[in-house]
Amino acid sequence: MEWTTACPDWERRIVARESLIVCPPLFPEVAEDAWSRCSDFRLVDVIGQPLLGDASLPWLRDLVMTVFGAENPEDGRRLINEYFLMVSKKNAKSTIAAGIMLTALLMNWRQSAELLLLSPTKEIADNSFKPIQDFINASDELSGMLKVQPYWRMITHLETGATLKVVAADSDTVSGKKASFVFVDELHEFGKQAKASNMLLEATGGLASRPEGFVIYATTQSAEPPAGVFKSKLDYARKVRDGVVVDRKFLPLIYEFPRTMIESGAYRNLENAYITNPNWGASVDIERITQLHAQAKEGGEQEFKGFLAKHLNVEIGLNLRSDRWAGADFWEAAAIPVFTLEELIERCDVATVGIDGGGLDDLLGLTVTGRERGTGRLMAWFHAWAHEIALERRKEIAPALLDFANQGDLTIVRMPGDDVIQVADYVCQLNDAGLLPEKMAIGVDAAGIIDIVTELVSSDRGITMEQIISIRQGYSLNGAIKSTERQVAAKTLVHSGRPIMNWCVGNARIEDKGNAILVTKAASGKAKIDPLMALFNAVSLMALNPVGKGNSVYESRGIRTV
Repeated sequence: MEWTTACPDWERRIVARESLIVCPPLFPEVAEDAWSRCSDFRLVDVIGQPLLGDASLPWLRDLVMTVFGAENPEDGRRLINEYFLMVSKKNAKSTIAAGIMLTALLMNWRQSAELLLLSPTKEIADNSFKPIQDFINASDELSGMLKVQPYWRMITHLETGATLKVVAADSDTVSGKKASFVFVDELHEFGKQAKASNMLLEATGGLASRPEGFVIYATTQSAEPPAGVFKSKLDYARKVRDGVVVDRKFLPLIYEFPRTMIESGAYRNLENAYITNPNWGASVDIERITQLHAQAKEGGEQEFKGFLAKHLNVEIGLNLRSDRWAGADFWEAAAIPVFTLEELIERCDVATVGIDGGGLDDLLGLTVTGRERGTGRLMAWFHAWAHEIALERRKEIAPALLDFANQGDLTIVRMPGDDVIQVADYVCQLNDAGLLPEKMAIGVDAAGIIDIVTELVSSDRGITMEQIISIRQGYSLNGAIKSTERQVAAKTLVHSGRPIMNWCVGNARIEDKGNAILVTKAASGKAKIDPLMALFNAVSLMALNPVGKGNSVYESRGIRTV
């Protein structure tokens, strides 16, 4: 059989309110059987208590029929076995989970099969179980064939012995499970847990020996930049949708705004809210969303950001905050193909270094800015370090840190001091290449750790105290902050577009102090910006128009204008 799960013209389809599922059910008879069962569930918490099929919009029917219509009735093998669903809040996601998993329990043919509906918290698990219980209690036929155990949040099929459990997921509840069918609810919440990837791998491991099984990941957008298992699944789903990756066994269904609408700001117009709300006018009450939209706009940028994420599925990135650093608007456009520190050394005639942070539960950020031969533009290279203890003390950002470590831009160190040694090694690499000036080459946060300076000037490093300067923060960095944002906007300062710096730039918040602007760690809250602060340190030294000590001829070139 030939089919595709890609939907490369999704931007046109989603605006036109067309289906995002391009392949029809592979086995139509099985699909019709599934929908006839699912559509017959009664919605007891809706006025008039309609049947699910009568209250549903076409997209839900398409989803259910595609999921169940992928199983070959002759050999029981499912040809599409993994699904990713992202819809805005209030689009009947709990009802969808209940309907699909109860239908799977009814259509399952394996004796003593296990079905799991995984929720990130006990409260969400309770909310997911209630619709299933209501469906069963509203039907004499279902009540006769299914045993409901509310305390355990478990449903047992009396003929097959199969069980459907709704659980608040952790490593203990999913360990050793051999589930045939798995529904993962609110995947973005799992993205905040450092061990979620291994836990979900354990929960879905049963599919390896159960070819009829499926796993469905359902979520809304996160109120913070995507991280961890949520980010990895979302990135993969987008690639499959766009046709970048061909995976006919994975079907993505992502309700989000086309990039052009994000760039133009059209996502803020409530008239376009239907795009990320496929149940617009059904479970999504238009009057209520209009009211919440108005309240969120009056509540300030942070509250409005939450509204955008939850009700409009807008991914929180670099440029959605009103108190963002001005350079954030131009940061991504200033990225060039990824380059290494060795490439920077080969292409530049002088370099300066910025170092910031370094506490045990903090990041240690290193930035190198090099002046490219021939063009005069600045190239910025970054790396960061974090101690293992930071993953425990900063659990809210641990998944993001692990992502950066896997991408090669962050090093997790076990022993205090290992990070300092590695920083010094990088600095020496620049010094040995003759790129560092003889004076004021390395800018270190004045409140930074003394160990960095001690390691740099050790006898065998070749770094002198004249090359190290303490950079005062606050008002003293005002010029560097403004210079950096202007150079980024003009693309006279370029970088390799690494995710860790996109994250740091997105975290940065400004404070207006008279005629000065400040980017401070205090203003940025719990989020980390140390590599960005290191960039400001390095730029402040590069503004002095230095000459690398390896150059044979030293000359005064005056102050370069930007």
